[in-house]
Amino acid sequence: MTSPTSTNRPPSGELTAHHDGLTIPLSRGGRGRPLVLCPGLNATQADLGELIELLRRDHDVVTFDLRGHGRTPAADRYSFEAFLGDLDAVIARVGRLGLGEPPVLVGYSLGADLAVHHAARHPGGVAGLVLIDGANPVPEPFLTEDVLPAFRAMWTELAAQQQARRGTPRQVLLTARQILDLNVEIDVVRSEILSRYSLIDRPISMIMSTSMAGEGGPAARFNRNWRAGVERLVRRQPRIATTWLDADHGLVFTHATEIARIIRQAAS
Repeated sequence: MTSPTSTNRPPSGELTAHHDGLTIPLSRGGRGRPLVLCPGLNATQADLGELIELLRRDHDVVTFDLRGHGRTPAADRYSFEAFLGDLDAVIARVGRLGLGEPPVLVGYSLGADLAVHHAARHPGGVAGLVLIDGANPVPEPFLTEDVLPAFRAMWTELAAQQQARRGTPRQVLLTARQILDLNVEIDVVRSEILSRYSLIDRPISMIMSTSMAGEGGPAARFNRNWRAGVERLVRRQPRIATTWLDADHGLVFTHATEIARIIRQAAS
């Protein structure tokens, strides 16, 4: 496993978590009920800055970056279990802060899937979950053979664009192939995630986009699959509160104010 060097260690005294040989810098701010925000794949806490600042008005918010994202160093492996271990380490570190109560865990995209798995494995470890456009038990996989070339081209272009962000808090160090492999794995994770929900005895709220894949081309098929997954989940778990926003998967950037309000209500 790649060990952090002196150039990527956080300043002395900064809050950190440790997992898999990595030092994960944490950011903390605000006052109120504790809340941990987990970004998703290709998203950093710097990208989520507007939402974070809104949440800090009435929450003690801890945020971090997944391995290979933002201020967290690159690693030798990128897998769902590796990312989940990062989140587990962050929650454990937050638990040692003596906040008086477990945090509300908010996850975006892949972060939502990680949140569900963490809560299922650690009963009582969080006060509740808010899942933003992720952790969806979709009935059909997204990465089928007919769309793989288009997704491969999209992620190759994305990885090339990320070169300009190297050395900044918005950097993503994963290659196009690593992003593709992770999305294939996420399809498998979501095909099995229904059983995880049954292990969680804490309140769950979902904030989902109506047009996750945008508009045009094969988007309509993906969007139908997205809605069908949520409907499938709510039939099985009617206690889950769901809010649909007229947005695509970038809803955390375009609808931050509304999302912060929903989180505030869910966490109250």
